[in-house]
Amino acid sequence: MSASLRFAVVGEAFKKQPMDVPTPSERPSEYFGKYVFDRKKMYKYLPAPVYAKMIDVIDNGAALDMPTADAVAEGMKRWAMELGVTHITHWFQPLTEGTAEKHDGFVEHDGKGGMVEEFTGKQLVQQEPDASSFPSGGIRSTFEARGYSAWDPASPVFVLGDTLMIPTVFISYTGEALDYKAPLKKALHAVDKAATAVAQLFYPDVQKVVSNLGWEQEYFLVDEGLYAARPDLLMTGRTLMGHDSAKNQQMDDHYFGSIPDRVVAFMRDLEIQALELGIPCKTRHNEVAPNQFELAPIFEETNLAVDHNMLIMSLMKRVARKHGFRCLLHEKPFAGVNGSGKHNNWSLSTDTGILLHAPGKTALDNLRFVTFIVETLMAVYRHNGLLKASIVSATNAHRLGANEAPPAIISSFLGKQLSDVLDHLEKTSDDEIALAGKQELRLDIPQIPELLIDNTDRNRTSPFAFTGNRFEFRAVGSEANCASAMIALNAAVAEALMDFKERVDQLIADGVDTMNAVLTVVRNDIRTCRPIHFDGNGYSDEWKAEAARRGLDTEACAPLVIDRYLDDASVNMFAKTHVFTKAEIQARNEIKWDTYTKKIQIEARIFGDLCLNHIIPVATRYQSLLIDNVHKVKEIFPSEQASKLSANNLNLIGQISSHTTFITENVERLVEARRVANRIGGEREKAIAYHDTVAPLMEQIRYHVDKLELIVDDELWPLPKYRELLFVR
Repeated sequence: MSASLRFAVVGEAFKKQPMDVPTPSERPSEYFGKYVFDRKKMYKYLPAPVYAKMIDVIDNGAALDMPTADAVAEGMKRWAMELGVTHITHWFQPLTEGTAEKHDGFVEHDGKGGMVEEFTGKQLVQQEPDASSFPSGGIRSTFEARGYSAWDPASPVFVLGDTLMIPTVFISYTGEALDYKAPLKKALHAVDKAATAVAQLFYPDVQKVVSNLGWEQEYFLVDEGLYAARPDLLMTGRTLMGHDSAKNQQMDDHYFGSIPDRVVAFMRDLEIQALELGIPCKTRHNEVAPNQFELAPIFEETNLAVDHNMLIMSLMKRVARKHGFRCLLHEKPFAGVNGSGKHNNWSLSTDTGILLHAPGKTALDNLRFVTFIVETLMAVYRHNGLLKASIVSATNAHRLGANEAPPAIISSFLGKQLSDVLDHLEKTSDDEIALAGKQELRLDIPQIPELLIDNTDRNRTSPFAFTGNRFEFRAVGSEANCASAMIALNAAVAEALMDFKERVDQLIADGVDTMNAVLTVVRNDIRTCRPIHFDGNGYSDEWKAEAARRGLDTEACAPLVIDRYLDDASVNMFAKTHVFTKAEIQARNEIKWDTYTKKIQIEARIFGDLCLNHIIPVATRYQSLLIDNVHKVKEIFPSEQASKLSANNLNLIGQISSHTTFITENVERLVEARRVANRIGGEREKAIAYHDTVAPLMEQIRYHVDKLELIVDDELWPLPKYRELLFVR
């Protein structure tokens, strides 16, 4: 049996497993949030005064006292036990890109030799994970283990299996944040405070500004059996070798195509479980690359949206296995086809409307819209390097800059209408702001209704594009925690709005009326942030040169990009917004550099093993078969005829020798490059060494491995090929 057929048979076994897809008779609206302790459950299970206090805590940030926590814990316990729950856990997001949990049972001694189910406010509010066992960047040493997880009431508690999951922040014994949620909440508080102050210039009744996030999660599915036969996929999440399939995505036939039945079954199962956990799944479709798909929810408040994204990634992996798949969230699991991103659609809204929404009903509405657009651009301009650092990683570096992924230069696309408005304001003293809404488009086709056309097009190469009432931060990677990008973006916007308000207040103090003061500052900022505005092709070499001339950060080396966190502008911004101390930034950079190194280190070790223990033996075995064939041909046929008959095989023998020699020699160089890099003391310098020496060697060796894949007999090739991995059967 050939290798390809063998792998296909393994995959077929999974394909034939029964698909136990729930088909609830209720409408989604009826089971949405079934396993979430939401406001409806609070109202039912909590005493009225406790319910009122909790709403105040959630909506207004009021302090949570212990008697209230005890009452809430009692209500939660009754609700959870009705669902068969036996354990609780604090669910948090350490700096590992994943989530963490430690389960404790609902049991305590009853003092009479038996047990009693107990859950107190203290258990709800606080737990003590071992802080030294998670990445801390030197904040915690092995002998300094204490750390705390603390309940975040703004993110609802939910039930998963037999466990009550309590979303929490995670901090060290000395108060530094050891997770993503704590600084995210600080950044969201900063942008709320700053944006509310600016919004009140236009609408004095605004009391609160909320940051909203809608993520678009892209992912690949591969057959479980094929996945298990690829050690590189198993250990790193991507294929470290593999030649292009003859058919990849060049026909453009997968994007928005008919979804395969097996995938629909997986999607339906996933959506039902997600909806039951309160995740408002809205959209599903085929993505551009074969076996690539996307899931997107309705917009939510950013803190909750981040939690839901972390939960959905975990659910996707679990549900995929039920359906004979493995879910790949790596940004670039396959070379030569689109990678996977997680577009972060970001906006700001108040209790009265969306701040980035246009056109407005009045001139005041339009000025408000332009103000928040321009100050967002100011934030992106001042901190474009930091925003890139917030999304850079060893895995996302493979994706950026090709196959519809944005380039590693942060710029913002606005579209013609908005660009014209800003140009007009900048160059004239005219105070009129003309913004058109959606326009009608008549098609001369019978039975087709009029279409409403948006006032901006889309630019797929822009990392930070305005797409109508929101900005789309397209550079975020598919397996990343959205919080990293959202911390940097919301903190930067908060700083820009604070600076804007200070300058407007100064003009007002000097006797300028409020709206003229706003217009004056907006005009100045349009001029200042002009370099970040780019509506052209982000892939072109001309843009790279132009971006450098504009003073934008064009660095592509991930370890060097991470430096931007420690720029004076970044440190001062995070301090001004109370998001990070400099010590916390330094610690996180140490973790980022260390993670970058370890990702490539693991890939290099697996790659070397595959080359020496899988590829070289198979290639030499096939070469021996060819040599044996040449000898036999010479024994049977006259020399002249034998030479003609053996010419092709002799050529292949020579090619195999060339490729295997290069692979063998350079795997030795790869091992030595790792050894040299590992002896470097500083994490930053070590990461740079891995970027400069180890990663390029892997790419050079891969070229020769992929050439061997085209030569060696398919029956002998030890790994499933792209043509098998990339198409659901």
